[in-house]
Amino acid sequence: MTSNNRHIRLIGVPLDLGASRRGVDMGPSALRIAQLAARLVALGHEVRDDGNVAVPQRETLRAAGDRLAGAELVAITAVCADLAARTHAAVAAGEFPLVLGGDHSLAAGSVAGVATALARKGERLGVLWLDAHGDLNTPATSATGNVHGMPAAHLLGLGDPALAALATPSPALRPEHLVYVGLRDLDPPERTHIRDLGIRAFTMRDIDERGLPAVMQDAIAHASRGTAGLYLSCDADWVDPSEAPGVGTRVPGGATFREAHLAMEMLADTGRLIGMDLVEINPVRDRENRTAELAVALIASALGERTL
Repeated sequence: MTSNNRHIRLIGVPLDLGASRRGVDMGPSALRIAQLAARLVALGHEVRDDGNVAVPQRETLRAAGDRLAGAELVAITAVCADLAARTHAAVAAGEFPLVLGGDHSLAAGSVAGVATALARKGERLGVLWLDAHGDLNTPATSATGNVHGMPAAHLLGLGDPALAALATPSPALRPEHLVYVGLRDLDPPERTHIRDLGIRAFTMRDIDERGLPAVMQDAIAHASRGTAGLYLSCDADWVDPSEAPGVGTRVPGGATFREAHLAMEMLADTGRLIGMDLVEINPVRDRENRTAELAVALIASALGERTL
């Protein structure tokens, strides 16, 4: 049980328009099947399931005859605008938005909504981005055009003007309030953005050399400086694929089972976590819903579950 019981609002986003590989649109269902709500209720939280944000099917966009990449970006922006309204409303009502993905492009909306809610009180948001990837490309720099590799850039005000302007005021994030943990697969333009913008970034080498506790202590301290709360945007691929095979983009060399849980437990200990994304669960690539079950356990750790 946890002594810090919350009103949690589950928001599913069955979005796969930002990725080239299909399947992550089934992530919200996989997490619900893995008994996410029941696990949180058992911790003493109140859980309200908002259902899913409406997402158009990729095949429908093709049938519309528009240039596919342009149609996808417009559709993703509309989904993110809907999601931003929902996360804003949740935080304004004193609830904890827990966003279930779906591909990581959804974070352009989830984080924007929470940032708007804090900005209306004159406050700023700190974000920890646990991910193998930087998600810091723009339409101009991306080699693939996949929008799930761009949400962090849009939250910082880069890239497509419509997707970058979902927060009020815009941009949603300042570079000094974003911290990466677990990076191990970056494109050259992402490295340039991290250096030029001065974003604090911890790679897997940092974790290997210093240990997860030291890295998370520094990451939390940095994201907490000048901010009123912390938002966690967690891509399941930050965990090693030996533990989490059912993800959109596997990258060897990720966090171990215990490192992943410790990171969540340390975030819970801060008492500053005000919302969370868990994204890129792909049941098509999974085995017996193993990755979704791990993700549910990690969410529970972030929300107070302990051995003792």
